[in-house]
Amino acid sequence: MRQKPRLHLPTSLFWATNGATLDNNPSRGNRAGGITTIWEKSLGAVLKSGTTPLNDVVGYAEPVTAPGLTFMDTPGYDPVSATGMVAGGANLLAFTTGRGSLFGSRPVPCLKISTTSGLYDRMRGDIDFDTGPAMSHTGQLTYGTVLFEALVDMTSGTGSKSEALGFGTEEIVPWRMGAVL
Repeated sequence: MRQKPRLHLPTSLFWATNGATLDNNPSRGNRAGGITTIWEKSLGAVLKSGTTPLNDVVGYAEPVTAPGLTFMDTPGYDPVSATGMVAGGANLLAFTTGRGSLFGSRPVPCLKISTTSGLYDRMRGDIDFDTGPAMSHTGQLTYGTVLFEALVDMTSGTGSKSEALGFGTEEIVPWRMGAVL
């Protein structure tokens, strides 16, 4: 993995300079869903990467040039994060949601994935894929294959439910310097 020089403020100074504290995140919706700290939220993000080795780390909106799993330093706010990934060259977004974010992305196709069947049932008109049934190893293999096929279909022109609803036309939100909660 290549190393890039970066200017980093100590976390406490960064937050204090921007008039924020780490307890402002996770969001109200995350808290309602049972997440109590930013650390728990971050562990959930780590789990989404699976067991593939991390091959590269890039800054916000930097091009992704290494093959394999690359981490982009983005804030957790969905539209800002997605804008950075698109600017870095993403041509498909696989967007997982545990609480039902009304996010869509017009610049590139975005397959919205629910983490539970209950969420999928409540938001059937906006979520493209239900991972709720993938609770066993066999289910993960089966639904992983179906998810891969859905991603291929979307890159081949199948529209997302968010696109059909018109979501995503205002979702280009560059990261302004400062704290994004």
